[in-house]
Amino acid sequence: MNISVELTFTPLQDDFENHIISFIKKLRASGLTVLENPLSTQVFGDYDQVMGMLHSEIKEGFEMMEKGLLFMKIVKSDRSAYEPHF
Repeated sequence: MNISVELTFTPLQDDFENHIISFIKKLRASGLTVLENPLSTQVFGDYDQVMGMLHSEIKEGFEMMEKGLLFMKIVKSDRSAYEPHF
């Protein structure tokens, strides 16, 4: 089963940039399809692969910071090829 996950990762501290950059680089290195925009990062692929990778990377990301917030949306389908039709 394929899924699409949208993530918005927000460290709640002044030195946030390095935490976000590190998190995104690890997502990119996962071998999964990763798309980025200024507001969020999307990850696409097999449910077990995506969720397994996110399980470890979210935990590591939270351990690297004092306080943080993560918003996550999951869609049951691979939406990586989505193009607006309007």
